[in-house]
Amino acid sequence: MHYIQNQEAFEICRRLSGKMYIQMTNRVPPPTPEQTSFDHRVEWLERQKEIDDWLPITSSRNAKWWYSAFHNVTAMGPGRDNNDTIMDNNTLTQMHEMVPGKRFHRYHEHGQFAFGERFGLYIIVPQQIIVEVGVCIVYMVTGGQSLKKFHELVCQDWSTIRLPVFIMIFASSHFVLSHLPNFNSISLISLVAAVVSLSYSTIAWTATATKGVQEDVQYGDKAGTTADTVLNFFTGLGGIAFSYAGHSVVLEIQATLPSTTSNPSKDPMWKGVMVAYVAVALCYFPLALVGYGIFGNDVSDNILISLKTPVWAITLANLFVVMHVIGSYQIFAMPVFDMVETFLVKKLNFNLFNSSFHRTECMKFSFIDIVKLTPQMIYDLFCSFLA
Repeated sequence: MHYIQNQEAFEICRRLSGKMYIQMTNRVPPPTPEQTSFDHRVEWLERQKEIDDWLPITSSRNAKWWYSAFHNVTAMGPGRDNNDTIMDNNTLTQMHEMVPGKRFHRYHEHGQFAFGERFGLYIIVPQQIIVEVGVCIVYMVTGGQSLKKFHELVCQDWSTIRLPVFIMIFASSHFVLSHLPNFNSISLISLVAAVVSLSYSTIAWTATATKGVQEDVQYGDKAGTTADTVLNFFTGLGGIAFSYAGHSVVLEIQATLPSTTSNPSKDPMWKGVMVAYVAVALCYFPLALVGYGIFGNDVSDNILISLKTPVWAITLANLFVVMHVIGSYQIFAMPVFDMVETFLVKKLNFNLFNSSFHRTECMKFSFIDIVKLTPQMIYDLFCSFLA
């Protein structure tokens, strides 16, 4: 009995509240649950779009096909045999827009599409982080080594400075460059890096060729023990894996290109990729063949470290390597910055916008200062410390 009376009272209150709502809103009826859900969905989509328009990967989408060309050349790595297969790169380019009306700007978005929102992140993100952070650390070491070699050739009386000092000097450039907001903002840096990669690889293989075949050169396996053979085997696997590092930023590079139904981004991206492969072939195939032919199995992974003459050419080549790895570091660091900023804004819900989600001038400073500058500085310090 009490339950029936309570239900009747609830129904009366509901009807009265509905009439009061209509009177207070100029006789506009209250929204239905479907309308409320739709409005929330639209608001959520607008919020996601504004966030994507700010994040480093998706904030600028007016790149040209040649941007993807020199981004890919820069990302493929200096001084190593780049065996990145064209088939893999083509597959990734096609998968960027494999679902009509949707673009997969980041690797983890593919993982989420295939394995679910949460499980896809757990599968993809750790692997991508390992690759990109590892490559950034390697570039820190490579930049420091080349800078040290450059210093030894130019200032022979001051050649006792240790490698960690040069790594710190190299890292200091990224404390400034890492604050550039998106991929397109580092296009000039990437272009310079791509050009100098052609230059220093040409200097390296021509200087090597002029030395002639070295005495007692050997082309067989130089491992003396079983342990050395196993170590060399895993070192080779690491070199092969590292040569595929450029694939970890293919989707992010393609995200900077505009795309429409009639002109999808895969066409200019693929054109840029093909130009990049031609450039890489011109850079590294002569270097690999000539280097192994002259030095045999004693060739260094960075052949410029083994060369001392002509001094002016080797000095210039080492400086070019430094310039190249500066650009390469930025290419691989940008997706990491994007992940960190996405996590801070979408997961931790940083309160950096007002209620209508439009940035004010006051909030703009805090947004840039907190979400961009601090994590990027910490990341650069972390990579330089491990290097």
